[in-house]
Amino acid sequence: MKFYNTLTKKKEEFVPLVPGKVSMYVCGPTVYNFIHIGNARPMIVFDTARRYMEHKGYEVNYVSNFTDVDDKIIAKAIEEGVPAQEISERYIRECKQDMADLNVKPATTHPQATQEIDGMIGMISTLMEKGYAYNVNGTVYFRTRKFNEYGKLSHKNLDDLRSGNRSLLVSGEDQKEDPLDFVLWKPKKEGEPYWESPWSQGRPGWHIECSVMAKKYLGEEIDIHAGGEDLVFPHHENEIAQSECCNGKIFARYWLHNGFLNIDNRKMSKSLGNFFTVREIKEKYDLQVLRFFMLSAHYRSPLNFSAELMEASKNGLERIVNAVDNLNYLEENAAGTDMTSQEEASMEEVKAFEARFDEAMDDDLNTADAISVIFELVKYANTRVTAENSKAFIGAVRAEILELGDVLGLILEKKEEELLAEDIEKLIEERQAARKAKDFARADEIRNTLLDRGIVLLDTREGVKWKKA
Repeated sequence: MKFYNTLTKKKEEFVPLVPGKVSMYVCGPTVYNFIHIGNARPMIVFDTARRYMEHKGYEVNYVSNFTDVDDKIIAKAIEEGVPAQEISERYIRECKQDMADLNVKPATTHPQATQEIDGMIGMISTLMEKGYAYNVNGTVYFRTRKFNEYGKLSHKNLDDLRSGNRSLLVSGEDQKEDPLDFVLWKPKKEGEPYWESPWSQGRPGWHIECSVMAKKYLGEEIDIHAGGEDLVFPHHENEIAQSECCNGKIFARYWLHNGFLNIDNRKMSKSLGNFFTVREIKEKYDLQVLRFFMLSAHYRSPLNFSAELMEASKNGLERIVNAVDNLNYLEENAAGTDMTSQEEASMEEVKAFEARFDEAMDDDLNTADAISVIFELVKYANTRVTAENSKAFIGAVRAEILELGDVLGLILEKKEEELLAEDIEKLIEERQAARKAKDFARADEIRNTLLDRGIVLLDTREGVKWKKA
């Protein structure tokens, strides 16, 4: 299994620090609103990476944080006139719901920055003791130039940054020793949440949060650190600097970054009116379609979102789901039970698809090629599997499609359509008519049908009422 490592700019064979185990940290969202589809891409991509490693037999300790203290959260809280914690807790709940709808597995641990402040104060204190950080009037800065390898992830040169990229410099240059030094701790402003520290009442800088949470839940040295490519500089670069200076060890062995998401070939932004939340997409599509769309391109490639591409993804996913549904039907109606010797030989062909799927995924998580293999397996099922086959063979082909789909986090079983209220009322009327006609078998059949769909009928004096089970 090979990953493209941003650190070395090449594909490398993945060798974990501990055989059979993987420690993986993925930067999560800042929770001040509903997540947008740009946030969804790394969630889906690296959830798929985790699923594939588990498919290969690795035990994955997957940590993804919530940034729950930030200027945007504070601004939203002031706008609504509520505490910042109320905003962050609300949108953590909403984010978890969206993740569940996208079939993103919950992380092993979902740490929140505000619950790890003591660890941040501890790491900053260590950096100060070692001479890597300094305090100016309650603001603590990291001495960027003291870390000789600064720039090794983003492949940026410090002198070039200073002379040619003024926009990258953090504000407050006048009190810093160097314009490129970044904030580890900052004093509170009026009305902001704050914590006590040796330097001031204030809050941590963004970069220190992830270093501390990765160290606490995964250790001083981890296998994989991942996130969107917009985080390479300065966020991940600064994480490396402060973690390696504090711990004296290589922070992460493999750095994985997904490409940008554009909307109709333009950068997503509220000002352009092309900003979509996951909730807004859910109003038009099953979110499995969004997941399928995200995985239809290589994770490192830029991805263009459009209505046409979503429709194509919807059709592609339906093709696979329909094939599984057809296999369900064939299996239910198959005459023979056990596999014939000819079918056992055919299973070698079926298993060859899984080998090719793994080959694609082993090559830096090439989900686009992996999906192509699933389509080929679907074509095989549609053309080679018939009602003449045994239940065992049909079931094995179906299980193979479902297994490969599950590695990609795709739910390929048809969902039962939720009954609308008017449909339930019609069935209740039909049941009442059946009872009047003394057709009790039909009345019971309707009751049981509704019960199977999660609807309970209650016979009351006022008539028949219903509720969801």
